[in-house]
Amino acid sequence: MYNSVAGIAWDMGRFFIARRAGGGDMGGKWEFPGGKVDQGESDEAALKREYQEEFGVDITVGVFLGSAAFKHRGIERRVNAYRIFLSNTNFTLSEHTQWRWAALEEIERLDFVDSDLKLVPALKTRFLPADNEE
Repeated sequence: MYNSVAGIAWDMGRFFIARRAGGGDMGGKWEFPGGKVDQGESDEAALKREYQEEFGVDITVGVFLGSAAFKHRGIERRVNAYRIFLSNTNFTLSEHTQWRWAALEEIERLDFVDSDLKLVPALKTRFLPADNEE
């Protein structure tokens, strides 16, 4: 199984998301940034590398938040989500055209990467108070 990672930055009720540049299967879609875990690489190292490559910033990786299984081009894959902390937001965008902070309700309405949407239930459990449920 191929693994990828997603970095979940959260601040004042909103999550850090970015819109992928055009092209490819996921071009133009919003995502929780991250990427593939290279062979022999830890999830933490992959997240740090991806954020450095894609945004030019250092991050601190925190706790594991959850994972989701999905198929891409017929291959079973898993995305593992971790809480991350951004060192700053002075980004140099290399793989994205936009970034912003968004509430989960907004994320569910955006053109979001399918595999990352599967992480939303775990994020609701972790970040939203139970008395918020209707």
